[in-house]
Amino acid sequence: MTDSLVALDNPVLTSLTGPHARFAERHGQAVRYLADVAPFVALADEPDAGAWRDLAELAGSGTQVTVTAGTVMQPADWPVEFEIPGVQLVDNGIAAAPFDEAVLLGPADVPEMIDLVERTRPGPFLTRTIELGTYLGVRREGALVAMAGERMRPPGWTEISAVCTDPAFQGQGLATRLVLAVAAGIRARGEVPFLHTAAENTGAIRLYESLGFVVHRKPVFLVTRVP
Repeated sequence: MTDSLVALDNPVLTSLTGPHARFAERHGQAVRYLADVAPFVALADEPDAGAWRDLAELAGSGTQVTVTAGTVMQPADWPVEFEIPGVQLVDNGIAAAPFDEAVLLGPADVPEMIDLVERTRPGPFLTRTIELGTYLGVRREGALVAMAGERMRPPGWTEISAVCTDPAFQGQGLATRLVLAVAAGIRARGEVPFLHTAAENTGAIRLYESLGFVVHRKPVFLVTRVP
């Protein structure tokens, strides 16, 4: 696994130049997910001025972008909206297993998924994010109350993302069961699960570590705006 961990150092770039190439939009040294799929853009580690010019032309003036290159220092005229210190965790022997109550979510479920994301704030989820991989949910009395799914796919890896539970149904272990179920599907493909969370979300980090994930690195997600 040691060699393959390199793919996680710049996972947006390795996803968009690998398994997710069909979702990529590129200009010169800059690449991004299609705007209705995910908000992430990628540059090479330690991008030069030319890479930032390429990104400006790709995204367009005034556009907010989330940059995840390994070492990022935006040009002086690019205003920083905010930075999100994060934690990247990788599978180190989690007990992945199917979840009988989980249902496969599809395009018809997207409005409910977006509503759940807006109420729980696990991270960005757009109208076509569901196309990135498998999404599982739990319904109670017909309503979607919890979900988790797949997002970035660096070669050999799949990110578990959009892990969220309606506040009225928290404390029942739904998120844990969904994470393990999504992980089981990833493992079945011969890939390794990983995930991101905010560094300040210490409760989530403790939970993931208790499941068998270990911290691999601590990236910073830079949200800036094209001048």
